Amino acid sequence: MLLALFFILVGFVLLIGGAEYLVRGAVAIANKLKIPSIIVGLTIVAFGTSTPEFVVSIKAALNGVGGISIGNIVGSNIANILLILGVAGVISSVTCEKKTFLRDWGFMMFTTLLFVVFALSGKFVFWHGLIMLAVLIGFIVFNYFNSKDTPDDSETQSSLANKNWFVVVVITVIGLLAILYGSELLVKGAVNLAKIFGVSEAIIGLTIVAIGTSMPELATTVVASIRKQNGVALGNVVGSNIWNIVFIMGATSTIVDVEVVRQIMVYDIWVMLFATVVLLPIMMTQSKLNRIEGWLFLLLYTGYITSQVLIAQGIWQF
Repeated sequence: MLLALFFILVGFVLLIGGAEYLVRGAVAIANKLKIPSIIVGLTIVAFGTSTPEFVVSIKAALNGVGGISIGNIVGSNIANILLILGVAGVISSVTCEKKTFLRDWGFMMFTTLLFVVFALSGKFVFWHGLIMLAVLIGFIVFNYFNSKDTPDDSETQSSLANKNWFVVVVITVIGLLAILYGSELLVKGAVNLAKIFGVSEAIIGLTIVAIGTSMPELATTVVASIRKQNGVALGNVVGSNIWNIVFIMGATSTIVDVEVVRQIMVYDIWVMLFATVVLLPIMMTQSKLNRIEGWLFLLLYTGYITSQVLIAQGIWQF
């Protein structure tokens, strides 16, 4: 058991550190290419912070542990909204520009519904992946053409932007390598831990792995919230949830078919859908998520984790 815990701990450290370097490098590349900041937040930063979920899900699926693969995506999306935005809201109210938020939330809602529909078929297959990747391309193109007139701002400037291209590329590659190796250790440790305690792979994916791979989003969002950079805080979560579905699940299912376990099909995807839906009225009512609502999100997430414990103990069954 100690070895499994060691793998998980080292995997988390490498994932978090690697994602930090990858995001910094990716944003620096965007800055050098003068890509608008909204593109950076919704695409490059979101992609960077979603990379741990991507690598973990791909490796888990290829290793035949689809429960971790899908559980990681669903659990991460739930954690992004209820845990990460909850923490950000408690630290400092997260505000939004209604028109922009409604547009981005609408796309997140669409991808979430698409995921639910495909999950209810019992298996993610090749053509599901192609559709989701096509949606991703549409998302990137849509944001590009809707942000051409958006000026760059300081909140998405990387500290590496003034470095030469060689330094930026090297740091980005180091971050990616750390993520690749860290994800391998994390999946190995999580699977071993699940076997030791007799816990299903889906629950491990929905909790330990999901929270661990969501750490880059948490770090990015908390820092943004402290600095009052609400666009980064909210955009990172919304963008990451979209990428988690259409990029990670899309790419994974084009490589290998992924079975959907019963628990995820009848319970967890509906929690993800609920979290996505409830975000709209909260953000649109006063154009912000305040501290009370932040605590409410954290309470809901605590209830969700508690339900996973009850399921693992066999008290609550599907």
